[in-house]
Amino acid sequence: MRKLAPNFKEKYGPWAVIAGASDGTGRAFTHRVAATGINCIIIARRGELLEELAEQIRSQHNVECVPAAIDLSTPDAFDKTVTAVGPREVGLFISNAGSDPNGSHFMDKDIQPWLDLVSRNVVTNMRCVHHFGSLMRQRRKGGLLLVGSAAGYGGSRFMAVYSATKAFVWCLAESLWSELRPHNVDVLYIALVATDTPFLQKLLEEKGQKPRKVSSPDDVASKGLANLDNGPVFDMLRLVGARGKWRRARVELISYLGRGVFGE
Repeated sequence: MRKLAPNFKEKYGPWAVIAGASDGTGRAFTHRVAATGINCIIIARRGELLEELAEQIRSQHNVECVPAAIDLSTPDAFDKTVTAVGPREVGLFISNAGSDPNGSHFMDKDIQPWLDLVSRNVVTNMRCVHHFGSLMRQRRKGGLLLVGSAAGYGGSRFMAVYSATKAFVWCLAESLWSELRPHNVDVLYIALVATDTPFLQKLLEEKGQKPRKVSSPDDVASKGLANLDNGPVFDMLRLVGARGKWRRARVELISYLGRGVFGE
């Protein structure tokens, strides 16, 4: 298994922003990042859980940790995120928010929950990536880690909007991986499978389903951070095996051919 780069703190510090940090994989990412000595700004909707996590991080890892209770599906989520960060230099942005709380066929819900999902997974996410990625490009160092799902491989019943948003972020990550490599900024999309989070367990209980074999949040966090410089995609399920390398080769080929139209 890959280990963290020896210069991890130097390359991705001094501050990290973890969006969707209150529990599950976000909580695991926060502990893993803080253990490297990087200060953390943690964002999620539930303020009490964030405050509890921030206190843990400060006491266990001896770094600064700033909690910011923000609903990432709201129109002002990006502005609130930038305000929470302030003048701090962010060398790592982890987009971990984005689960689908609906568990429903598309037509069985009013349109608003789907619009909220698109706002959280696509609009706010894209604005944060643009903002923090631009600053990283100027400094010529940093990393963008976009937590996604194997659902992004294609559509599926019960996951129409969710899989569509994950496919969007997947393509965005691959494109930015190619664009930002010359500027020493790493980009990784990690495609998750079922992961043992409070959200999944609650959904299974609501649907009357039994617990199943799933990935652990800590395993997700350790593999995601260890492969941050090995983009553009890390597939937890290895659904397509060697096609992970094929996708990288495809990104490189299309980027090369695109120069004939767009130039550098």
